[in-house]
Amino acid sequence: MITVLLADDHALVRTGYRLMLNAHPGITVVGEAADGLEAVARCHELRPDIVIMDLHMPGLDGVAATERVTAELPETRVLVLSTFDLDENVVAALRAGANGFLPKDVSPEELVEAVRTVHEGTAAVAPRLLLGLIRTHVRGDLVRRARVPLDGLTAREMEVLVLIGRGRSNAEIAEALAISPSTVKNHVTALFAKIDVRDRAQAVIVAYERGLVRPGE
Repeated sequence: MITVLLADDHALVRTGYRLMLNAHPGITVVGEAADGLEAVARCHELRPDIVIMDLHMPGLDGVAATERVTAELPETRVLVLSTFDLDENVVAALRAGANGFLPKDVSPEELVEAVRTVHEGTAAVAPRLLLGLIRTHVRGDLVRRARVPLDGLTAREMEVLVLIGRGRSNAEIAEALAISPSTVKNHVTALFAKIDVRDRAQAVIVAYERGLVRPGE
C-alpha cells in the first residue's frame, strides 16, 4: 500500500486529490496539511511514502518544506503539484529534492501514475514541463545525436518516440496515430527497452539527442 500525505492550503483541492487517489487500489491518503510547517510535522508523525506538495502555501512554502522533508525523512518522496508551472518553479522544486513536478490540471490517471512512478524511485515530470526545460537549456549544437542506436526501432516505435519528444501523453499519441491507448502503452514499453531508458524524461532527451525533435520546434 502506498501511503500519501496531501499538503495544500485549499481544503477543496485536498478533497479532490483524496477522492482521486483513494479510488485506486494500492494507494491510500493517510493525512493532510494546510501549510508547509504542518506538512513537515505531519510527515514526521505519519511517515508517508509520498507527499503531494503545493508550492505556494502560507508560512513555509512548498520548496522550503520539500527541502526539509527530503533532508529529514529521506524515505519520504515528494511530488510537487502547482498551478505555477514556470521553468524556475520546476527547477527550484527539483533542486530542493522533489521527485516529480506536475501541473494541477493533470487528469486522475496521470496523478495516480505519477504517484506510483515516484514511489518506484523514478522521477515524474509532466512531458510539457520537461519539454519547456529542454527547450530552455538544450541547444542544437550541444546535442549528441549518435549516443543511442535507433536502427532496431520499428516505424511505429519511431513515430511514438517523436511524439514523446514533443511532450505528448499516451492518450494524445493514441489520438494522433489512431490507435488504442493500450497499443500505445505496448509500443512505449518496447521502445523504452530498445533504447535503454526507464522513463519518459529519458526518452525525451534521446529524441533531442538524436535530432528527432529540435529546441523550439
